[in-house]
Amino acid sequence: MKTYFQKDYQLGSFQLFSASHIVTLLVIAALGVCLFVFRKTLQKPEWNRLIRYVFVAVLIISEIGYHSWFVYVNSWTPRYCLPLHLSDLSVYLVIILLLTKNLNLFKFLYFAGLGSALQAILTPDLGRYGFPHFRFFEFFISHGIVVLACLLMIAAERYKPTVRSLWVTFLLVNVYGALIFLINRLLNSNYMYMMKKPGGGASLLDVLGPWPWYLLSAEAVTIVFFYLLYLPFWIAGKVREKKDHA
Repeated sequence: MKTYFQKDYQLGSFQLFSASHIVTLLVIAALGVCLFVFRKTLQKPEWNRLIRYVFVAVLIISEIGYHSWFVYVNSWTPRYCLPLHLSDLSVYLVIILLLTKNLNLFKFLYFAGLGSALQAILTPDLGRYGFPHFRFFEFFISHGIVVLACLLMIAAERYKPTVRSLWVTFLLVNVYGALIFLINRLLNSNYMYMMKKPGGGASLLDVLGPWPWYLLSAEAVTIVFFYLLYLPFWIAGKVREKKDHA
């Protein structure tokens, strides 16, 4: 059992779009579909509260496990382990969202949280920790629940993002990025991959040019990605308009 918690894991590094990766993505996607299929049930107070609290409990346990593992292998350091990547910060913000159901927080997390979590699970930076290492499970559970929590707010609470919230989120992410840049300089860290690209050659940043130009390219990609996330709501709005005028 200790093998699956080892720092120097030897049973296989993470492989992008391997069978274990694809199956994990399909499980997350299937759970997301279930949230909409059973949305009327999830709108009932008792079921709504249950699923939100289960998500919160799993996220808290996951985060405790994450930091405990780094301590266990004697590798915890503020250079790598602080929750400052946008997808990691979103885990903590999603806990608040699930407890408060704050609409403005949802509007931010729909773009910043869902967007960063989707990119994280599609192109994980897991290095040597492939299935079935603890880090593999912890990573996909925490980031997968960020995705599912945002979908839950849409399915059960009928929350919707807006174009205004898209641009507010983009501005806030840039302000946060500027702060993280300063923290990176102070700690000699690489949060949000602002100082260099992640290793492994499996990131979208790898096709956006060298440092620091990929940071500018990422700005344009972020806007496009945010609009793609907003697209289903724009289409739904147009469909409703046609029905209203029919």
